[in-house]
Amino acid sequence: MNRALRLLSASVVLLAAGALAAAEVAAPTKLAANLAAGKKQTIITYGTSLTAGGAWVAQLAQALKVRYGERAPVINSGRGAMWSKWGVDNLDQRVIQKSPDAVIIEFAINDAFQAYKTSVAEAKANLENMIDRILKARPDCQIILMTMNPPINVHLERRPKIEEYYQMYRDVAAARKLHLVDHHPAWKAILDKDAERFKKLVPDGIHPNAAGCSEVITPAIWKSVFGGELPQPKKDAK
Repeated sequence: MNRALRLLSASVVLLAAGALAAAEVAAPTKLAANLAAGKKQTIITYGTSLTAGGAWVAQLAQALKVRYGERAPVINSGRGAMWSKWGVDNLDQRVIQKSPDAVIIEFAINDAFQAYKTSVAEAKANLENMIDRILKARPDCQIILMTMNPPINVHLERRPKIEEYYQMYRDVAAARKLHLVDHHPAWKAILDKDAERFKKLVPDGIHPNAAGCSEVITPAIWKSVFGGELPQPKKDAK
């Protein structure tokens, strides 16, 4: 009898451990776990024209609606041609006042723009300022940092140190234990292996088009933040 009880207890422990492991795989981030638990989560995207006009934002919103219904509204608070100094100056109105549960931030590509005269150290200070203020106002908010694609041609000439700014995002994410979606390596691999494909996905040399977002950016965000393959809208039955 005692042996049977021991075996039963061991089975319960293994089942519990398995369930916990499955939950961790299914919910790689706090945002994903909260949504899976049925909680409403407001997500704000905050960045440059790669966010303000990026098709990935609407694609992500659509995928979230498919998976979670109306529990995950996405607010696009990005603005074209802006950089982290603008991000700091407009944070209250465009982010904090909207009571976010998660904020996705990308400003590195324009912090690297030489005309804005923003050093890596200044960009880091601006990023830290935004992180600190968001967490002060919303302690449970999940902050997700993103690197983006490498610019090419004239856009790279104007951003010769872009990789240093992307590395700064990696360093801040690691130091502060923030979630990072590092798009740059995937884009760099495409550029190095098939430059023509890169040009089709980033036709102006800096802004990924809808195809570039759907092939590279959006599925990478989903896999990193939510786990698994990007959910697709159900086709209407004929």
